Amino acid sequence: MSPRVLPERPLPGHAVCLDLRTAGAYDHDAAGGSGHEAAVRTALDAPQPGGERRFLVLDDADRLVSHQLLYERLSSYGPAHIVCLAVGSRSDRNLSRTLTLRPPAAGILWLFDTAEDGLPGEAVLRPLVDVLSTPEVFDAVLRALGEVVHGVAVPAVRVLEHDLTDEARARAWRQAVEGLTGPDVPAGAASAEQVPAALALLLDEGVPRSLSDHRWLPPQGRAGSRLAACDEAVGLAVDGYHRIRGAAGLLGDAGRTVDLPGDIERVAQELERFRTAVADAFGAAGGSRLTAEHRGVLRDRGIELPEMPREMSRAGIVPALRDHTHDLIGKGLPLRSVAARLAALSARTAPVGSAARLARLDALCGPERLRRLGARHPFTAGGSRPAALAVTAVLALIAGVWPVLGWVLGPAVGVLAAGLAHLMLRRRPNRSPDGRIDGGGATGAAPRLFGGLVGGLAGAGLGLYLGPPLWAAAVALTVSVAAVVLLALRDWTRAVDDWWARADPEEAWRILRETQALVVTTAVHDWLFAEVRHHCSAGAGAIARLLRSLAETADGDGQPDPSGPFRPYGRTDPEFAETEDVPPSAPDGGTAAWSWDDWSADGGEEDVWSDMDEEPDPVRAPAPPPPPAASPYPPGASDRDPRRATVPAAPSGEPSSLPAPAWLERRYGDGGPLLVDTLVADLVAGTLLILDRCWAGIERDPGAAVSAVHEQRMAELLDETRVRLERDVAASPPPRYDGLRDPDALSGLATALTDRSDRPDAARLTGVAPDAVARLLLAEDDPGRTVALCGPEHQRLLSHDPLAARQVRFVPEAMRRGTAGEDVWRGTSEDVVWTGAGRHAGILRLVPLRTDVVHTVRAEEAGER
Repeated sequence: MSPRVLPERPLPGHAVCLDLRTAGAYDHDAAGGSGHEAAVRTALDAPQPGGERRFLVLDDADRLVSHQLLYERLSSYGPAHIVCLAVGSRSDRNLSRTLTLRPPAAGILWLFDTAEDGLPGEAVLRPLVDVLSTPEVFDAVLRALGEVVHGVAVPAVRVLEHDLTDEARARAWRQAVEGLTGPDVPAGAASAEQVPAALALLLDEGVPRSLSDHRWLPPQGRAGSRLAACDEAVGLAVDGYHRIRGAAGLLGDAGRTVDLPGDIERVAQELERFRTAVADAFGAAGGSRLTAEHRGVLRDRGIELPEMPREMSRAGIVPALRDHTHDLIGKGLPLRSVAARLAALSARTAPVGSAARLARLDALCGPERLRRLGARHPFTAGGSRPAALAVTAVLALIAGVWPVLGWVLGPAVGVLAAGLAHLMLRRRPNRSPDGRIDGGGATGAAPRLFGGLVGGLAGAGLGLYLGPPLWAAAVALTVSVAAVVLLALRDWTRAVDDWWARADPEEAWRILRETQALVVTTAVHDWLFAEVRHHCSAGAGAIARLLRSLAETADGDGQPDPSGPFRPYGRTDPEFAETEDVPPSAPDGGTAAWSWDDWSADGGEEDVWSDMDEEPDPVRAPAPPPPPAASPYPPGASDRDPRRATVPAAPSGEPSSLPAPAWLERRYGDGGPLLVDTLVADLVAGTLLILDRCWAGIERDPGAAVSAVHEQRMAELLDETRVRLERDVAASPPPRYDGLRDPDALSGLATALTDRSDRPDAARLTGVAPDAVARLLLAEDDPGRTVALCGPEHQRLLSHDPLAARQVRFVPEAMRRGTAGEDVWRGTSEDVVWTGAGRHAGILRLVPLRTDVVHTVRAEEAGER
């Protein structure tokens, strides 16, 4: 077999190709059997969808009869359709075939010496094999062969090939891989607004609604009783403050009985006891997971935990992570950006234990704050001393204008003001009634006394001089005394309020509320949700590691090869033979076809995240690869094999491939505007399929190491996408995948995995307009437009009946879908075959032979001759 003619592995949905010509080094396989038999077994093992069995066979025209048994074996697993490319020589004048190769199940295309000047025959066969292996063309050709005499025809071909330059292909692939993986980005911070509701509850440290009425600190418990005692102490202090801040505090009994310093001291003591009880609970149940023993420890310390609320469950974490991951990928974020966000989510939700909350408890209710709460603040009343002296002097002067009596009444008002100031000092709120606690103070009694005496004497002298009537003197005395009392009450109230604000015992209530909220937050997130948080953190970390691993695999695969600008399909150089990534081998040295449905643990790797409820596919022992056949190409030439490397680009920017056959016209583009986006979308869809098989394993064991199986699946996805990029510039969609575990979980993304109707046309992928193809198909039927694959000496073997020939026009569907503006396909004949894949379009004319040229052998001894 010639690996330069056939694809190295069957393409999904295409006809299986095999070469039965002289095999040379392939005559015998490792088991000692015929190389032809090995080729047939490999072809039979290749999967074909929908029960449709198509085989495209290359064979020597003079060995069709001797290979009768091989053709019969192709139908051994059920009905098979066979198109045989019989390659003859210039001296052949007749063709013998067996009954197995008769229509309607089989047909023969007889090709004479395919070599052209400057081209080996294999280079001419390869494009023809690419065209005929397309299922739509294969079926159309087989139907046409059934309508000609004997089911044998000589093909005449005219084909246009739309493709990319090597530089454009390398650039598109590099940009697609970069678009999939993205650069390394910092983890950042996870936000509750950016995650599903099931995960947001773990980020915002809120309390589920169903637990809003729960009594976390029952009054009969240790912490609850401390809380109640502290709250009661603060209440008593506040009540005492309100009792003494008015006239009752200065002039009544309240000022003698209320013990505000003692109440504040009790507040600080009770608050410290409450803080000690909470710290004890935090330290005793500081584990990262809640157990029955922890519940008992917390209950002994006065903290009662409820059952898990209905809003939160361990079973809902992985589905929420899956939805979050799909949402991020659906927004167009590359894998590394998604991994960074998931890593941030993992770090944010990781349980750290309640012991880590002790630092926050110290910040809320630490020794420093308790010291400030119990500090002794001085009591200062009376305002500015010069102002108090002046005001008292004025009031004493007004009272002293009473003639004669003013000598007594004026100084008496000053004595009254000084006495009230001294009373404020005696009943100051920062002093206990028994004098045990005293914060000190000053009320300005001396300035008031001095000002009153001076003002009163001056007023008495003024009264003698003015001689006011008695009623006026009485009014002046009344106003003066009332002003002294009211000013004293004002100064008292202001001084009490100022001292209370500086002492601020009500801060204990704020501390209690904050500490109680910290207890609730700790109880919910560090104890009650500990298992859920651990599961979320481990799951998010597992997905982040998996995405990074897939990105690294993709980056390693997308790096340009130093031997050329684009060599993503494997190296053909002999020195790289040992390091080349070879796809999984099928029995007898063949290469197995890859399918998205065939993702099972192979190569002996254990897929710890694959679903265990499936039976793994049997792993076949790979046979040693056959030795390479002699290449018909000169060194450095490209064979257009999707699994072979393209060589460095020529100076013109076009692929440095061999000259095309006379019937093949190649048109190269620099890549359309949607090429990279389409490749990225295909890679993203395949990545989602890889993730789809991991969620159940992450649910079971999120801490498991990333299996190499997933990296292999990513490598297979990249390989499949590159094959389509080489085959038809990714115009054909990825293989349909209908095995989603949970299609509803993918929401809108599920459509991208299963819907193949919305895909860019070939012009927007290659950058080459389809006008030339349309002109070829719309031209008049002219046999001269096609090139017959035979020499002039064989023309007399062909039928000259113009009505006997059959014609197959074929165009990839991608060349007509999405066409904007003028419809270049208007007027196209209805017999055009629209193919689902491929980069070739053209005309395949089947010219029948004369009736006496083909001979049918009805009986032949089994086996090869």
